[in-house]
Amino acid sequence: MIIGGKSFETTGHTYVMGILNVTPDSFSDGGKWDSVDAALKHAEDMIRDGADILDIGGESTRPGYTLLPDEEEISRVVPVIEAVKKNFDIPVSVDTYKSAVAHAALQAGADLVNDIWGLKYDDKMAGVIAKAGVPCCLMHNRKEAVYDDYLPDVLDDLRACVKLAKQAGIADEHIILDPGIGFGKTLEHNLILTNHVEILHELGYPILLGTSRKSMIGLTLDLPKDQREEGTLATTVLGVMKGCMFVRVHNVLANRRAVDMTQAILQSGGNGNG
Repeated sequence: MIIGGKSFETTGHTYVMGILNVTPDSFSDGGKWDSVDAALKHAEDMIRDGADILDIGGESTRPGYTLLPDEEEISRVVPVIEAVKKNFDIPVSVDTYKSAVAHAALQAGADLVNDIWGLKYDDKMAGVIAKAGVPCCLMHNRKEAVYDDYLPDVLDDLRACVKLAKQAGIADEHIILDPGIGFGKTLEHNLILTNHVEILHELGYPILLGTSRKSMIGLTLDLPKDQREEGTLATTVLGVMKGCMFVRVHNVLANRRAVDMTQAILQSGGNGNG
């Protein structure tokens, strides 16, 4: 898969997506990077620490978040995308579910659209992505955590997202799927899907796993958001072992090391008799 002029293997390798929230109210790092200079410095730090791609978001989607007008979200993300692309040679994803924001971000140089509603929120989103000819990440989401048959329902929901993408003309090689940990799911749902995330391979597309510092970790370990790094690393290792193409994380350095170590073990040769 080509993202921002760079080649990404869709199997056998896990890449690190660094989270760059340019918001005052994101659940983990709200307000830290909401100026262009601060965001640029953080981008530089994440690139140094081993990020393969940066995911820039201008609206918090934490539980109970406030919906932003398109214009405000655009005013947050566009200057940062332009600055990152001007200063660094790294692919950039825009984290939005709104077509107007996606269009503005793509015009500013974004290379991928990361949609937490999997094209289901804004009926113009798929067309914007298709016209731009860029990859997209389609996340599983529901308004309520109500399912008839949980894992099959998740797969069916994602099939519907893929259908929307293909109907709009988005190429197969431009589709990534995200199980949507922390969205429209109970704690038990999140644990089960993380444990069985490999079922998404049935759909035939690469997987992005985003669990960093989420409530699943906080509730399981009874820890506040600033103490969830070890829990995040456990999910990252699991993601590598289950063949995820990306892990989306806040702490790039720690997760980069966890990914590299896990891959080294999984890719080691020999039969143990040497």
